[in-house]
Amino acid sequence: MSRTDPTHRSHWSGIVASIPLIGLLLLPLLALASATTMADIIAGIQHPLFGPALRLSTQSSLISLLIVITAGTPVAWWLSHTSGTGRRLIEMIVDLPIVLPPAVLGVALLQAYGQSGWLGPIFQHFGIQVPFTTTAVILAQVVVSAPFYIQSAAAAFRRIDPNLLLVAQTLGATPKGAVLQVALPIALPGLIAGATLAWARALGEFGATLLFAGNLMNTTQTMPLAIYTALESDVRVAIALSLVLAAVAVGLLLLLRWLPRDEVHP
Repeated sequence: MSRTDPTHRSHWSGIVASIPLIGLLLLPLLALASATTMADIIAGIQHPLFGPALRLSTQSSLISLLIVITAGTPVAWWLSHTSGTGRRLIEMIVDLPIVLPPAVLGVALLQAYGQSGWLGPIFQHFGIQVPFTTTAVILAQVVVSAPFYIQSAAAAFRRIDPNLLLVAQTLGATPKGAVLQVALPIALPGLIAGATLAWARALGEFGATLLFAGNLMNTTQTMPLAIYTALESDVRVAIALSLVLAAVAVGLLLLLRWLPRDEVHP
């Protein structure tokens, strides 16, 4: 290929044009990675904030992910096999948490489940408190992460050839059996991609959790909230927590890139 080839020039022009934005995205991560020593990381990990926050984030995000997968998969299947105004309305409702600011979601959750909210008096009647509990953390994570799973799962289900399900049923499978034995295995890469994105979003949730669940150590203080707290007293802990979250994010991103390309929707 000649150096004067237009395609070649366009290729290099694109690379040069992307350098400022790539640098803007990469520079903070490089600064974070170089901002501490191994001794500081070990000291941060040994800080009393670290263990409880890591444990709570892991437990709550896995529970929220289980809820999202269990409740979101039927929704994704319905969206992938339905058309019309009803589907567009449900899609809009599902996508709302993506465009709404986390602070707005936190206030909305308080208005729904708080003591003076819609469901607050009912919960109080049974002696149940939702805000400022671990349950509130999980609810906030479910709300903000569900759209990522449902979008990816619905897209994966849409790519399934309906004839495959008909063939399975002619061979004796029930409609439910055809979905479980044929549709789910085919859509599995897309479901995994969606679950990975949802888990990453749940792990990183901050704004809605802070307003709805508070920042109570051992109860509602997840890793992002612990970073926020540590910045006021011990930067080493904040950096250690940040590096752990960054490592998890990189691992999840690598998992997404290893999945079949046509099934990944980051």
